[in-house]
Amino acid sequence: MKELDQRFWTDRYLQQQTGWDIGYVSTPIKTYLDQVENKSLHLLIPGAGNAYEAEYAWQQGFKNIWVVDISEEPLKHLAERVPDFPKNQLIHQDFFEYEGKYDLIVEQTFFCALHPDLREAYAQKMKSLLKASGKLVGVLFNAPMNDDRPPFGGHQSEYQVLFEKYFQIHTLEKAHNSIPPRQGKELFIRLGL
Repeated sequence: MKELDQRFWTDRYLQQQTGWDIGYVSTPIKTYLDQVENKSLHLLIPGAGNAYEAEYAWQQGFKNIWVVDISEEPLKHLAERVPDFPKNQLIHQDFFEYEGKYDLIVEQTFFCALHPDLREAYAQKMKSLLKASGKLVGVLFNAPMNDDRPPFGGHQSEYQVLFEKYFQIHTLEKAHNSIPPRQGKELFIRLGL
């Protein structure tokens, strides 16, 4: 399998091979953000790609948003679309090397971009990035995908086993408001410490 490194992802953006990119905020995440009253929360979106979730959160009044991606290309796209988004909150770095503490971490197509061998490390890293009362919220694919390239799929039962080692599972259920092409194939997660 090809190395899923900075060059791989940058090439995908430059060649516009971004089939995961729906071009707007994902409905389950939009719905979740809409009910968050405390706009001063520190929010992290790792592996954010073009970060429509960050753009939407910014428009809704969240200002403490950090976006991390291994490729600089999508960070440039967000900066162009949202010129007043703080440049120092756009982090070009490998997620596994990033440090910080957050109230809320948003998961949107990052988990499925990582090789399944990294899922344990993903869960450990997410836990380390959350404040004591923090939450990891987002969507995961609940369907078989690819074995040799992203997106990598999975199933609710394996996610349950993985995440219950590190988090309290508040929600791990079929997303009721997925976009039509993903209907019935996504799980909504809300995990805490």
